This record gives sequence, C-alpha cells and structure tokens, in this order.
Amino acid sequence: MAKLGVIHYNAPGPDLEGFLTYAAETGFGYVELQLPDVWPEGEDNPEAHAESVRRMVDGKGLVVSALASHNDFVVLGEEEVAAQVAKMKRIAALAQIIGADTLRTEGGSPKDSVPESRWVEAMAGCLTRCAEFAEPMGVKLAVDNHGWVTNDGDLLVELFEKVGSPNVGSNLDTMNLRWFGHDLEKIDCFYEMLAPHVLHTHLKDGTGSRENYVGAALGDGEINLTYATDCLRKAGYDGVWCAEYEGREHSGIGYRKCLEWMQANL
Repeated sequence: MAKLGVIHYNAPGPDLEGFLTYAAETGFGYVELQLPDVWPEGEDNPEAHAESVRRMVDGKGLVVSALASHNDFVVLGEEEVAAQVAKMKRIAALAQIIGADTLRTEGGSPKDSVPESRWVEAMAGCLTRCAEFAEPMGVKLAVDNHGWVTNDGDLLVELFEKVGSPNVGSNLDTMNLRWFGHDLEKIDCFYEMLAPHVLHTHLKDGTGSRENYVGAALGDGEINLTYATDCLRKAGYDGVWCAEYEGREHSGIGYRKCLEWMQANL
C-alpha cells in the first residue's frame, strides 16, 4: 500500500496539534514536519520538546516521514561549515526522537562569498561531513530542489555522485523545477535522471514559472505527475509520497483533493 503523507506547510490548523489533527482526520498516514515544530525559536531543550512532539504524533496514529532542517550548505569557510554540520548532527538526533529517518535539507542560498561555479563543491563538502554521522545513525539527507541553487537535475546528480553516500539523495519536488523556469519536456528528463537518487518526495502541481506560477491541487496543473511517479516506481522508490499544495485555498480542500489524486493514482 502506498505511503501517503502531507507537509506541515500551507495546511489547516492553528498550531502543530491542529495540523496533526487535520492530517489524521483527512486520511493521511505520514507527515513532514518543519524544524520549528520540533525546535522552536528560543527553545533551550529541543530534545525534551521533541519527546512531546513524538507523543503528539503517536497519539494521532501518524508517522513522521521527514523533518525539514532549514540549513544552508552554500558555505566554504571552515567555521561556517563546522557550524552547519554541528547543527545538522543535533537535528538528526531530534529526527530520531520523533521517529523520522529523513532530513529534508536545503542546498542553501546564493551569496557573494561562494561563486556559482563552487556551489556543488560547497554543498558536497557539508553533505560529506554530515554523512559521516548520518550513515551510522540510519538518517537520510534528502536535498530539496528548492529555490535558486538546486533547481537543476544535472547539478543535483553531480552533487550526489560527488558525495557518494547512499544516505544522501533527492527530495524530489515535482513542481519546483517548473517554477524555476524549465520547460515540461526538460523536467520530465530530470525526473528520470533523479529517480534513482530520490529518498523523499513533494508531489506538487501548478502552472507557470516565477511570477506567473500558480499552485494547484494534484492533477489540476500542468505537471506530468504520472510520468514522475512512474519514473520513481521504475527506480524502486518505496518511500512516502508527500503532498504539498500551494494553491490559494487554505481551508483544507486543496490538500483533500491532493489526497484523492494520490489514492486514485498511487
């Protein structure tokens, strides 16, 4: 049976408990949480907070598929790299507490100190050092094709091959490649290229790129979702299919439509 999940983003619920209630009552079995859900700003004991989150998740009959780490690996200086790696190690331990085996990582943000020609080098340096603790912990690092740095299939494959760890791979967001500006034929090629590296997913639909982007429920946009999921299945993907919705409707109907699409097609 397919593992169907939902990200804690743009979803109903005034707080984490409200979101978890919505996810469980709607019919999702898995949730992806954001770092502030587990490590709120100003929290000095995130481990204790994570224990309370785990009890809340268990009480709703849910499983955490991934924890978003909110990192920035586009750094080259030793002090900056060491700080990112140390923070990720603690976040990995928090993920274990809440029962998640995947960290959804960012590539990072562009900055003057790291030229574009060294983005892969910078991210690979951080990920390689993170893999040293992630592998024995059984934690996977799924790099999101998100924002300006990692929305390119060729770059991501180069990154994964450079790191060379089975615990480092892709969080495939089906819409972000289109949002960035790639045409539909190109992103279908990217799905095929990335499929063997995928560790977690964001199934997302919509139309257009950049300022013309409009989010939609799964099946209501222009993304070839069937091709994307077929590529993953052929590559042996057996992880969670996590819905992400960026439409204008926020009452929960959009995510319910996403779940209906997943139930019908997965």
